[in-house]
Amino acid sequence: MSLIEIKNLFFEYKEGIKVLKNINLFLSKSEVVAIIGQNGSGKTTLVKHFNGLLRPTKGEIIINDETTIKKSVAELSHTCGYVFQNPDDQIFNSVVEDEVAFGPTNMGIKGIELKVRVDEALKTVGLFEEKKKHPLDLDLNQKKLVAIASIVAMNPELIILDEPTTGQDHAGLIKVETLINELRKTHTVVIISHDMNLVARVADRVIMMCNGEIIFDGSPKEAFTKNDLMKKTYLKPPIITELAQSIKGFRKDILTVDEFMEELIRLRKNKK
Repeated sequence: MSLIEIKNLFFEYKEGIKVLKNINLFLSKSEVVAIIGQNGSGKTTLVKHFNGLLRPTKGEIIINDETTIKKSVAELSHTCGYVFQNPDDQIFNSVVEDEVAFGPTNMGIKGIELKVRVDEALKTVGLFEEKKKHPLDLDLNQKKLVAIASIVAMNPELIILDEPTTGQDHAGLIKVETLINELRKTHTVVIISHDMNLVARVADRVIMMCNGEIIFDGSPKEAFTKNDLMKKTYLKPPIITELAQSIKGFRKDILTVDEFMEELIRLRKNKK
């Protein structure tokens, strides 16, 4: 079932700079979609149209069968929550739980329901014990999680994560991956990322962009075998995929270490 449908979307800045060119796209409910491409390809510009932060120069965006033309950012935020790449661009309250409560409070949520939403969101990201702290007392990993919790508490159907693994240490990477897999149970999740290892592990679908256009829309397995398109976007497949593609006789669409080992065992059996 379609959550978002984009029809013939064009966007350009006042200077006449064309950033998005004839984008046609739909996002289904309950899928994890990764939007990839080089810097300046239009990824962030595209997703900012989902919640009204940007408006099309031409074309139409339909969410749950309703056009967004006359809907405000506040209205669209009920459906589409956006987590910025840099949490310092998003966090402004002096107490973690107040930051998480800000969005749902502006939606009219209050009392017991507000407390439950805040506590559950903080438990989801693993920061319930830090709820009384000042966000500046947290490390970058934790501040990113606070930003995510502030969106989760609003309970939008779609959660957009812009470069969720940037600046994360190994523990942070594992936490983000675990969190995306948890969120996918109840939300549509869109991730903008240069981390192809994350994309390979969590995405159901990959949308590849170049120069403001969509040049590929399909599965991660298919995406990472399109070497010509990957080169065009200045991206590389996950390391394990590159290794598999360098070995004669190996499948070229391997995404995980487990798949690599299964393929190795298969080839050894065939040689006997």
